[in-house]
Amino acid sequence: MKFSDFEVEQWEENRKFYDTCLIPFTGLSGSESPPETVQALERLRDFMDLVEIPFKGRIVTYPAIQYGGEGYFDLINEVCRKVKSSGFQYAVVLTADIALLEQEIFESDLVLSLPIIEGSLEGKINSDIGMKIQKMWGR
Repeated sequence: MKFSDFEVEQWEENRKFYDTCLIPFTGLSGSESPPETVQALERLRDFMDLVEIPFKGRIVTYPAIQYGGEGYFDLINEVCRKVKSSGFQYAVVLTADIALLEQEIFESDLVLSLPIIEGSLEGKINSDIGMKIQKMWGR
């Protein structure tokens, strides 16, 4: 579910079921044209659907970190650390366009980077993502 779908009472009542925070990362530079920006956001949305839809009821999607640039590793790590200290057990960073490595985003429990996933698979993205999330939860 998206963070904005919760009302205060509903969140307080059901928060124990939502142990995983999904943190999308677009990685825009600011030099993209409006159509390029729309395409990047659509790619991110489509990739997010592969996580949000099958795991609805356990994952809360936070607002995306839209821009990259100097220091973005630190920013993403800081957000992961803070959402986990606020009650989420797991922080998952997801990006459709940037090759992020788990070593770089060390405060996350899982990094789902489409360029890396696509480079290692042959059309098995859905099952690979599901397997990675299940493995994370099984730790």
